[in-house]
Amino acid sequence: MADIGSVATIQTLLDARTLWHAGRQASVADDGEPSGHAPLDRLLPQGGWPRRALTELLLPADGVGELALLMPTLARLTQTAATVAVIAPPYLPYAPAWQAAGIDLAHLQIIDATPRDGLWAFEQCLRSGACAAVLGWPQQASAPSLRRLQVAADSGDCLGFAFRDHAHAANPSPAALRLLRTAPAAGTPAWQILKCRGGPAPAQRFVIEAG
Repeated sequence: MADIGSVATIQTLLDARTLWHAGRQASVADDGEPSGHAPLDRLLPQGGWPRRALTELLLPADGVGELALLMPTLARLTQTAATVAVIAPPYLPYAPAWQAAGIDLAHLQIIDATPRDGLWAFEQCLRSGACAAVLGWPQQASAPSLRRLQVAADSGDCLGFAFRDHAHAANPSPAALRLLRTAPAAGTPAWQILKCRGGPAPAQRFVIEAG
């Protein structure tokens, strides 16, 4: 028979997020990486991007503001001499625009690769422990491949951002956070949180104002 002192209480398990209670959001520490966008941070249980995790950005097309969503975080990281890796982007990043957004180009690494090699490079950079954030475009990634990316981000203590087609929104994903680019009835492009670590996805959409 277990010693009573070693038996965890229900409340302890809830607070540690080991047990989930229907209709209730477990306590979550504000230990997220600030996104630089207050409307987004207010909606996320951890107050920012989930650390040691993969975030999936689901897009109707390239160039719909997805990089603007990340720029404040990438700027802050590179300004502290942390490395950001960009794996096989669909378009060559325009250096003056990135620099104008506050990115220290000395700490930005652009890696050119085929789609197959790009997925491998994405995983290796996440796992390496040498990068603070890694951006990749794994359009054809399978569920096991995405799971490896999530595990790699965890083991490498890294922020991972995967840009994928919005058609994948209907498929389950091991990513800790999933954001879908949408267009509300008013016509203003916005983002919808489909899944987030630490609680149910909020119903509210959020808009990132153009800088």
